[in-house]
Amino acid sequence: MDLVSDCKISASACSPHLGSIAGKCAALLIFALASRTVFVLLSPGLNGQANNDASSVLIPDLSLVGFDDYGIRMHKFLEVPQIVWGLNNQKIAFARACLTARMLNRTLLMPSLSASLFYKEVDLLQPISFDKVFQFDRFNSLCSGFVRLGRYSELSNKTATVELVKGSGRKWTVERDIDQLKEFASDSLDNHEIIRIVGKNPFLWHDHWPVGDYGRVFECLVLVDEISKEADRVIDRIRVASNGESESNAGVVEPVPYVAVHMRIEKDWMIHCKKLEQRLNIKEICSSKDEIMARVGKLSGLRPPTVVYLAVADSLLEDSSILAGWRDGLVPFEKKRLGVDVIYQKYPYLIQSAIDYEVCLRADIFVGNSFSTFSSLVVLDRTQKMLRSGVRSFCGEDVKWPSYAYNIPGELDGPKRWVTKMNDSNLQAISYGSNDISC
Repeated sequence: MDLVSDCKISASACSPHLGSIAGKCAALLIFALASRTVFVLLSPGLNGQANNDASSVLIPDLSLVGFDDYGIRMHKFLEVPQIVWGLNNQKIAFARACLTARMLNRTLLMPSLSASLFYKEVDLLQPISFDKVFQFDRFNSLCSGFVRLGRYSELSNKTATVELVKGSGRKWTVERDIDQLKEFASDSLDNHEIIRIVGKNPFLWHDHWPVGDYGRVFECLVLVDEISKEADRVIDRIRVASNGESESNAGVVEPVPYVAVHMRIEKDWMIHCKKLEQRLNIKEICSSKDEIMARVGKLSGLRPPTVVYLAVADSLLEDSSILAGWRDGLVPFEKKRLGVDVIYQKYPYLIQSAIDYEVCLRADIFVGNSFSTFSSLVVLDRTQKMLRSGVRSFCGEDVKWPSYAYNIPGELDGPKRWVTKMNDSNLQAISYGSNDISC
């Protein structure tokens, strides 16, 4: 007896409850027909042989049953709290949310980022939509089959939302966290359209994924055109300064090399790094202005004059003499001397940081601090650029896009060569810093 006949008999035998049973049977009937249709579409020919006539093969539209072309569910969503703190903490938090959604086989609802620094401007915290900073469609295109972003307009509002409360404190271990996620992937909770995570900024969630998975998400983050063009303008000014031409006579700017230094000497960083040195009992975290200048000056292969762009948070800088004392042949520029401070002043902190990140990412040589999340993500991106270009020996003399850490002494007391360990099992070294930097 098939499902359709069974429903008819059940309905006639239980006439006092005909309405409710008929509704259930109707639902079962729809499910049976849909299942039969999908089975037929995905099965070989009726005689057991595959149908070789391409024109007669029907390709099922997975979107009709709630999946994209690669099997990611389009009508089951994960919602996360507003993402806060600095640009790169936000990027890590976003990637962690994406990977959590991937584990649950759900689409991540496009989160809200923060335009201002949370811990410095609590009263001025400005939410900013993800698609005002990064390209939404480009993200889904590049990450197709891995993770997926959705918009709130995709919600049907036909099912209830269930809340997932993230635990906290020492008793909330990595194991308990993963057990909670597995529980919410079970049938009893998975039928909700939305799982809403509450209680924590995603940056503080436990980490369950390898560096390579994070790197895959980061590669899909492409700045919107407006911000990317502003970064182009800053880099053009640096190139002009490098070849000694004025902007008015520049014409087409030649690709003259430049060094970008993420100079972490701002007052908030110096307080943080000294506490970190005491807690971790490590002396290779803080670096003074003089130490940074001395180590950058010992980079090998620099041809004078070389322009050095100093990426620094000007509003938090107490030392106004960062342009003085550099080795002969190194010509330092910061935003004001370069004449690009007016570009940065148009935007909130998050966008300013995104522009600086792009300038550092595209530099011929990058030098940063291995305990800075900003520097660590720049090096991760540059390591992936080397991998894509076919580089396998990251620490050779003629490597393209080399990176260094000025807080760790390297050869001849210069900065230590730095590449990301892409096979690390988690993002600990990048999220919180490390003095184990491969080269």
